[in-house]
Amino acid sequence: MEKCKNVVGYVHSIETFGSVDGPGVRFVAFMQGCNMRCKYCHNPETWSMGGEEWTPSQLFERAWKYHNYWGKNLESGGVTVSGGEPLLQIEFVTEYFKIAKENGVHTALDTSGQPFSRDKSFLDKFDEMLRYTDLVILDFKESDSHKHRILTGHDNENIFDMARYLSDRAIPMWIRHVLVPELTDDEEDLKKMAGFIAELNTVKRVEVLPYHTLGLFKWDKLGIEYPLKDARTPSDDEVKKAEEILQTDKYI
Repeated sequence: MEKCKNVVGYVHSIETFGSVDGPGVRFVAFMQGCNMRCKYCHNPETWSMGGEEWTPSQLFERAWKYHNYWGKNLESGGVTVSGGEPLLQIEFVTEYFKIAKENGVHTALDTSGQPFSRDKSFLDKFDEMLRYTDLVILDFKESDSHKHRILTGHDNENIFDMARYLSDRAIPMWIRHVLVPELTDDEEDLKKMAGFIAELNTVKRVEVLPYHTLGLFKWDKLGIEYPLKDARTPSDDEVKKAEEILQTDKYI
């Protein structure tokens, strides 16, 4: 890890009192860069690389200012990296998490998993990062590979493979699925997803996130045409049905 000492990361924004991106109160860093182009993305401004530069120590020093709010239990708070796609800046995340663990802080990675590969050049870096990672929050956007490509621009085989890899290495996971009516709510696809999740050994939570349009203004600001203008927010009954299929209550 000595070679990563001088690494810098491109950070889009930070949230000092996050409450949904991992257990307890979280300091969340949203990283720049993402290869996916999800049709419902609420952070399209993070797609490109660039933005404000931080060193891992600078970011942790900022996070540490809030450590009194994290509680004494390891899982009552900590730091999370999200995005964008933080795995595109894996060396930075590794060094940041390493500093956090040296200070007894819980670490969580919020990822879509798209960069994952079993190629040695990536896997060596990934394994090193996992040494300092307490929790992976992984997005399952769609179980059908063809539909996943239409939705995001990429296949999902390597993402599911990443979930298997994490499970085999006893890394705790939260699984999330964004529910978009008439797009990601197909009953058979959800059943397929539920079956896959059931095969994993380390899933601690499964969440259904209702689609929303809170990020629509960002697409307008960037001059990008929003592809889901006619999509609606799912009803409570639709969310409940998806939760029942994915058996979210098993992981509470």
